[in-house]
Amino acid sequence: MTVTHSTFTLERRYPAPVERVFEAWATPAARGRWMAQGAEHAQDFTVGGLEVVKGFDGEGRSLTYEARYAEIVLNERIITTSTLRAGSQLSTTSVTSVEFQPDGAETVLVLTEHGIYLPGQEQPEWREQGTAQQLDTLATEFKEH
Repeated sequence: MTVTHSTFTLERRYPAPVERVFEAWATPAARGRWMAQGAEHAQDFTVGGLEVVKGFDGEGRSLTYEARYAEIVLNERIITTSTLRAGSQLSTTSVTSVEFQPDGAETVLVLTEHGIYLPGQEQPEWREQGTAQQLDTLATEFKEH
C-alpha cells in the first residue's frame, strides 16, 4: 500500500457576520460544541497554540486530533497543521486553511485541506465527510433562539 495525498475544499454560507463566525471558531466553548461534539477538547487559539480533541471511533479505538495554529488573521483566515492518531499510530497529517469572507450580513467560509493519508488508516472521503458534518453543525451556532 502507498501513502495517499488528497485535497478538498468545502464552502458554507452562514447567516451571521464574519466576526461572529470567526468567534465561533476561536472560542473554546463554542468550538468544542460544534467541532468536538462531545469528545474531550482543549484549545489554545494563538499562533503556535495547540488544539487537541480526544475521542473514540465507531470501533472503540481512541482517536487524537492535534492541530497547531500556524497563522491567525482576525476575521479573515486561520491556517493549521494537524495530525490524527488512532491509538498510537499516525493516521493522517494535514494542512488546512479556513477563510472568512463577508457577503452582506452573511459569511462565506471556505475551508481547504491538503492531507496525507497513511496506508490502512483514514480515507480522504471519510475526512471530507466528517469535516462537512462539522461545518454543518457550526450552523447551529447562528440559529435564533
